[in-house]
This record gives sequence, C-alpha cells and structure tokens, in this order.
Amino acid sequence: MSHFSYQDGVLHAESTSLCAIAEQFGTPTYVYSKAALLENFAAYADACKGRDALVCYATKANSNLAILDLLARQGAGFDIVSGGELLRVIAAGGDPRKVIFSGVGKSVEEMRLALSHDILCFNVESIPELHRLNEVAGAMGKRAPVSLRVNPNVDAKTHPYIATGLKANKFGVAFDDALDTYRAAAKLPHLRVAGIDCHIGSQLLDDAPLLEALDKLIDLIDTLAAEGIALHHLDIGGGIGIAYGEADEAEPVAVGAYLGRLFQRIDAWRAARYDGAPLKVIFEPGRSIVGNTGVLLTKVEFLKPGVEKNFCVVDAAMNDMMRPTLYQAWMDMQAVRQRASAKLTYDVVGPICESGDWLARERDLALEEGDLLAMMTAGAYGMTMASNYNTRGRAAEVIVDGQQCHLVRQRESLTDLFALETTIK
Repeated sequence: MSHFSYQDGVLHAESTSLCAIAEQFGTPTYVYSKAALLENFAAYADACKGRDALVCYATKANSNLAILDLLARQGAGFDIVSGGELLRVIAAGGDPRKVIFSGVGKSVEEMRLALSHDILCFNVESIPELHRLNEVAGAMGKRAPVSLRVNPNVDAKTHPYIATGLKANKFGVAFDDALDTYRAAAKLPHLRVAGIDCHIGSQLLDDAPLLEALDKLIDLIDTLAAEGIALHHLDIGGGIGIAYGEADEAEPVAVGAYLGRLFQRIDAWRAARYDGAPLKVIFEPGRSIVGNTGVLLTKVEFLKPGVEKNFCVVDAAMNDMMRPTLYQAWMDMQAVRQRASAKLTYDVVGPICESGDWLARERDLALEEGDLLAMMTAGAYGMTMASNYNTRGRAAEVIVDGQQCHLVRQRESLTDLFALETTIK
C-alpha cells in the first residue's frame, strides 16, 4: 500500500494524517487514496492500449458513488450484479452502454431496467434465464444482447466461498452444456448472441487457472464458429488477487504480466486458428483495482487482559468489516501512531455481541486506550458488505487527494436506522 506510509511516526494516507482524519470525521471510517485507485486502474488500461478491450470494474467490490465516478472518468465500464448497482453506476455518471450484467438470479424488473438503459450485455447463467430474458425483451420490443457465462470447471485454488468456476458452484453454464445452450440462445427471437463470459473466482495469486480457463473458452469459440455462431466479445472476468500482508503470503501476479500473457495467447490463437471478426476482450476486475486503496480507521476503546488472551476492543466491528468473520480472512492491523513502548499480543475485537466479532487475531501491537488502529487493504468488500447488526450505523467514507479530504459518505445516524419502520396500532 504505497500511498499509506508513516511520516514522523504517524500513519498517513497520501499527505494526510489519519489522526487528523479521525479528529475531523470520527471513527470507524473508511479512508481511500485517490492516487492508489487511479494507479490501479491504469495498470489495466495501460496494458490494453492499442487493443479493442474494455475494463469493466466489478461494482460489488466497492460501490461508493465517488469511486465509480472517478473510474468512469478514466473510461471504465462496469460489471454489475443487481439493478441497484446499475442505478448506482448511472448516478455516478457511468455509461450504461459499457455495463455487463452478471448474476444468477436476475428478476424481471432488473431485466426491464437494464434493457431500458441499453446496457452492453447480459451475462446469462442458465437456460431458464435465457427464456425469461427473451420474454422480457420481446414484450419491450427489443433484442437483448447476451453472453453465456461458461463454467469451465477450473480450480481457482482460492477460498471456497469465492471460488466460482467449479462444477459444484452455482454460477454459469456447465462447460459440457455450453454448446447446446448457445444453440438454444441463437434460436430465441428476442436475443442477440454477443459473446462468451467466464469468471472462476476471486483473490487468485497465480494466473495459471485464468489462462487455463482462457484456453477452454478459445476452444469453445472455435466450435461455435464452425456452427455459424459468431461472437463479438470474449469476457475473461476478473479475480486477480492482492497482497494482504500475511506472513509467508505468496506474491500476487502483477496485472501487467498477467495481461501480457493473456494477450499473447489470444494473439497466437488468432494468428494460427481464428478466422472470424476481431473479438473485443473484456475484463471484470474489482479487488485488484480497489482493495489496496483503503483502510478501515478505528479507535481503541479498551485494552482487556485475559488469562489466555489479551483483547483490544475497538469501535469497528464485524458489521463494518465482515471478511475476517465470513472468510477467516487475514488483514493487517497497524497502529496509527507508533509507540516506543513494549508490544503485547492482542486479539482485535469489536463490541458486537458475538464471539465471531473479531477483526484480527494474535497481533503484536504497542497500544494505549484511545489510540487509533488502521485495518489495511480494506478497500474491497468492506463497506459493500457492511450491515446494521446490533443497530449500528454504517461507517463514514473519505477519499484523500494529497492534502485534501472529501467526505463521500456520511456516517449513518441511529435515527436513520429505523426511519423506514413503523409500529402497528
């Protein structure tokens, strides 16, 4: 996280002290670096220069309007998984004609919404979805552009909750069924077969599974072309992982190196075998763009020594950051102000009434009550997975641009949490 560093013993986001941010905006607060966000997107955009390619940011990773706006201004498209995410993209100034709609359970209302905004493509994941979309498009007098999300049965070697490319996963059309499903799609009058899609999982530190999936898609594209089903784009999904700072953690593959190998294979295939029209290549990165752009800033409420463990009780909790509880994810914890005192080993926990409410375990930290901690690499799947459990308001969000701080989401007040509820007479 090169845009978060210690200056005079205090952790800064770019040129701004996290102590100053906590004083101005309170805690818990998500703090993002604008420079890191633009740098991460540029890693994809630069590797795609001179090619017919589109980088569709996976909105689910972090859907704050300011982040979507910054990416839209860089030319990003967007991968969405709900009608709500589509409206967020539009509200942020994103172009719906650069939107890919993924997800296994699209409702009739979501299909109508997406068709009314002329999105780029629907990533269809089942035959029933094909028929529903055909009916909805027909009723609207439209032809829906579709791509089949093909499940290549490739092991992404990641956490089972974020693996999506195996036969046992709910996502996509089984590879062995893909040809017949494409045949069915091509016969439906209100659908237009546009492409092929694949997404095998998240937090992949090695690109070998992605390239294996690409090879399987290439073979299928050739088979489809032989049957007269011509595609216009190849969507290889996302999934490239990031470093969370755990000891002995494997080094993630660099985005540029991965894209270089991917384009090399595509170029070789086109030169040797492919004789169709040029295919646009689409990517759906999320974590690798936004993950290391942010921290979760939290205050130490109590230091509680125990017989077997020492507990550091902070004001952030599992409702603010679900990844450790849900995935047993390891996330680095850094004291915002460095102290010369001796370190003790703590479990960092929140105030929620659950033993599963923990943010980090067995961390060596030099702390006093009232100090600030930063949960590092918290830009992805933090705020988007936040909840109001225990009637807790969700955190504020701040984007730092050098020495400037922009409040891009206000902290929820407690009255906000029950404003939509009523009692019965």
